[in-house]
Amino acid sequence: MLVTCSLDGNQVTLVSKMPTDNTNFMLDQSQNAAFAERFRKQLGATVVDNFFRGLAGASVRMPPAQKALQKHQIIRDVPYRADRGERDHLLDVYLPDDRHEGPHPVLLYVHGGGFRILSKETHWLMGVAFARAGYVVFNINYRLAPQHPFPAAIEDACDAYEWVVENAHTYGGDPNTLVVAGESAGGNLALGLTLAATMKREEGYAKTVFDTGIVPDASLVACGMLQVTDWERLIRPHTPVWLQDRLAEVPAAYLNGVDGPVHFADPLIMLEQAEGFDRPLPPIFAPVGTKDPLLEDTRRLAEAVRAKGGIVDERYYVGEIHAFHAMLWRRNAFRCWKDKYRFLETHVKRP
Repeated sequence: MLVTCSLDGNQVTLVSKMPTDNTNFMLDQSQNAAFAERFRKQLGATVVDNFFRGLAGASVRMPPAQKALQKHQIIRDVPYRADRGERDHLLDVYLPDDRHEGPHPVLLYVHGGGFRILSKETHWLMGVAFARAGYVVFNINYRLAPQHPFPAAIEDACDAYEWVVENAHTYGGDPNTLVVAGESAGGNLALGLTLAATMKREEGYAKTVFDTGIVPDASLVACGMLQVTDWERLIRPHTPVWLQDRLAEVPAAYLNGVDGPVHFADPLIMLEQAEGFDRPLPPIFAPVGTKDPLLEDTRRLAEAVRAKGGIVDERYYVGEIHAFHAMLWRRNAFRCWKDKYRFLETHVKRP
């Protein structure tokens, strides 16, 4: 709207006119709306990303964490690929304490973060928790989106799997007793590793895993985003806009510019559509909170595993949010870890 002003003696007259050509006006409106949307999404991503980074950084400085870390030998920044200078291709090894006699079962941990953020450093808790249970834990980094879209993350996870199988004995681990684990995006990658170990696939990175000949004794798939495509399926009538933005940014980053099949971005669909397996599926433990927006993926996972004749122990923790098991001050987080340890004791044969 244009406003003009004219003076006639002591009197002021305001005359408003709509522009004869509304094109520019409509473009301005559209541009403003697009800018506001981009700003909202960027602000939301920054707040959430910094929250998780800050939470991890604060937790590791707390006295209980420092005490727990001191009980375990940690070998940091071990390269699992030939390009040794790449931080994305490093892992940390958490060794059990003296209470446990070797050789030890092995656990490969894949961190979450929507394929975009976080690292092995932010997920130190997982290394300590599983090392306390007697595992040699290999906690890996991998390339992050959007700079490194699909299939970079699953490629790296497969390379790490091969490296762990070949090198676990160096750290007192028995690669014939292997567990893969991850949460959120890491749960997606852990399920992808499980399928790569049990199904002959054409993807080169999947062949890397299959050719090791090692199938995990168990897989821990916690609150996984197990299908990256069709994120709108997760929207409910009361899903807030900021949460819709967080869900949408996963495929926007991970599938950024990808042209071609993305089967291993959707391991849940691969599992649901599988006509058979070349090797038996390992038992799967799948914990999730009932207020987690990814809840339905865990339910579908459990249904699919049972439909294929596999063993699955899905646990639903009432009222809990995404990745609640990392918040150890919560009662249900403590319960979840107890359930997890019990599952491993049942299904993983100690060396």
